[in-house]
Amino acid sequence: MRLVTFQAAGEAARAGAFIEGDQAVLDLRQAAQTVHGGSADALASILALIEAGPSASELARDLIARAPRAAVRERSAVRILAPIQPPPQMRDASCFELHLRQSYAAARRARAARTPDPEATLKAMNTRSDERAIETFLRQPIYYKCNRFATIGVDDDVVWPGYSKALDFELEFGFYLGARAKDVPKEKAREYIFGYTIFNDISARDAQSVEMGGMLGPAKGKDFDTSNVMGPCLVTADELPDPYNLNMVARVNGEEWGRGNSRDMYWKFEDVIAHVSRSETLHPGEFIGSGTVGNGCGLEHMRYLKPDDVVELEVEGIGLLRTRITQP
Repeated sequence: MRLVTFQAAGEAARAGAFIEGDQAVLDLRQAAQTVHGGSADALASILALIEAGPSASELARDLIARAPRAAVRERSAVRILAPIQPPPQMRDASCFELHLRQSYAAARRARAARTPDPEATLKAMNTRSDERAIETFLRQPIYYKCNRFATIGVDDDVVWPGYSKALDFELEFGFYLGARAKDVPKEKAREYIFGYTIFNDISARDAQSVEMGGMLGPAKGKDFDTSNVMGPCLVTADELPDPYNLNMVARVNGEEWGRGNSRDMYWKFEDVIAHVSRSETLHPGEFIGSGTVGNGCGLEHMRYLKPDDVVELEVEGIGLLRTRITQP
C-alpha cells in the first residue's frame, strides 16, 4: 500500500491511499463506510490504522482493491500532508559512514577557506574531534530526536529560518514502527517495521556549526518550522521487501547534486531498532530516519540552497519528494 494523509479544502485531515499510479487518492474511511457501513474508526488516520494492527491493514488492502468511486479523490484536488503529521516521536539515526566523512572534510575546507592561506590551514588542522565522532559511529548507532511538530508534507513549502544564511537539504529515507517495541533483538527487528517514506532533513548549517561545539547535538541547526519534510507517501513494508538496495537521488532545480544507494548503510534499520529499544518502549507510528546517504546533501559538495530553489529527493520504490524553498 502507498498510504497518505490528505486534506481537502475546508476539511480535516483524512487517511488515504494513492491509487491509479498516484494520480488519485482513495479516502479509506469513506470507502469503508461505503462498502461496510459503520464508523470505521480504525481508518480515521494513518496512525489509527497502524495502532489497530494487521486487521486494519487487511481491511485497507481490500478497500484499495475495490476502490469505490464515491471515495476516490483526484490527486490535484487535495493537499498531501506528511504520512503521519505529526508522528508520535521522531528520531534521526546516522547510518551512512561516507556522509559523515565527507561532511567533516567539507566543513574543514569551509573553515580553511576563510583564512589567508587555505591549503596551509587545512593541512595544519587538528582532525581528532572528527575522528572521535567517526569512532563512536563505528562502535554503535547514533541518533538525535527531531522536532516532530515541524513535520510537513510534499505540498507544503519550506520556510527559510530568519537566522540562517546557509540552508541545506539532506537526502534520507526512514521507517515507521508498526507495534510497541522494547528490548528487541536484531534478528526480530524487521518485524516491527510498518513501512517507509522519504525524509528531507532541512538543516541550517551555519547555526549547526556553532552549536555543535556544545557537544549536545543539533538544535537550531535542525529545529525550525517546516524543517522535517516527509512523503510523498508511506510505502508498507510488504511493498518494499529489500530496503537495502534502493537508488537515492537528489536534484536542485532539475540538476543532479548527488546520488547514493541504501546498500551503503553501515548500520541497518534492524541495528537501530535493537539499539534504541534497549530498556525503552517505542510506540506504533514512531519514525526513525536513516541519516543522509553519502553525497546526499549540499554541504558535501560545498553548495547551499537559495530562496525559490526546488529540491527533489527520489528514492527507488518510494517515489519523489519535491519541495520548494521560500523566504518570507
